[in-house]
Amino acid sequence: MDFTAMEHLRGRDFISLKDFDGRSLYQILDVAQRFKAMNHGHIPHPHVLRGKTLAMIFSKSSTRTRVSFETGIWQLGGLGQFLSSGDLQLGRGETIHDTAKVLSRYVDGIMIRTFDHQDVLDLAEHASIPVINGLTDLLHPCQVMADFLTIKEHKGSIQGLKVTYMGDGNNMANSLMFGGARFGAHVTICSPEGYLPAQEMVEQARGVAAAEQGTEIHVETDAVAAVQGADVVYTDVWASMGQESQQQQRLQEFRAYQVNQELMAHAKPDAVVMHCLPAHRGEEITAEILDGPQAIVFDQAENRLHAQKAIMALLMR
Repeated sequence: MDFTAMEHLRGRDFISLKDFDGRSLYQILDVAQRFKAMNHGHIPHPHVLRGKTLAMIFSKSSTRTRVSFETGIWQLGGLGQFLSSGDLQLGRGETIHDTAKVLSRYVDGIMIRTFDHQDVLDLAEHASIPVINGLTDLLHPCQVMADFLTIKEHKGSIQGLKVTYMGDGNNMANSLMFGGARFGAHVTICSPEGYLPAQEMVEQARGVAAAEQGTEIHVETDAVAAVQGADVVYTDVWASMGQESQQQQRLQEFRAYQVNQELMAHAKPDAVVMHCLPAHRGEEITAEILDGPQAIVFDQAENRLHAQKAIMALLMR
């Protein structure tokens, strides 16, 4: 596999989609599609990461992030090392600065899944190796790369599509806005009052959209208006990790934002439904929709593996 045209990605951090231009992100999708074709064709991957190690720091538990990164780097010939909070001296007071410096002497890349986004920024500042954002409370860029890979597969093209996100204005909403801006999709975020994305994030995404593709970023509180004419309807849990105490309150305040048959009747007839998982069936989405013909959520989940292989291959070679 020839990476000559993508040499500019080598050694970079992958923290936010706004840090990359649309051309670079499409290049990552192209590599991801080739890796996926190898998987489906039972063709061994080129071991472009032979002898390389990825340190995987988990302050938040995970199914998809851990398994996809660990499997992905193994398929590329490398090794993934799982490091929970209890495995690191960070939990006993060692600074991020010192952790970054030490890991840079041992491994070839760091993936971190944590709460505070500043921790990722600090790790990247002090590490001399690529740092990949596996999720923070602010952003989830690897998920959105898998999402737009899935949209491209099912719709043929991303350009000009309307992607509507229903639910909390959280890390998924933020990253979808940046992803849409870079890939050329119009994005509408629909949340109840008090749960909309931070205005700073909306303005940043609109700035990227204006500079990149000229697509539009909308914020809406009316669920029916938001899904009108949507090509993609996306949802996420109403209470993320760390928000469990708000679960009952959010169940009441988000009830009108459930993705169900009634709501989907206002989207395009061929609209697809997405969810980053895990899903709470009967809350943010009905089982009927999640298991129905419009849902492409398990393609999304699979594509975490392929998108992240592409990211690792291009950054860590």
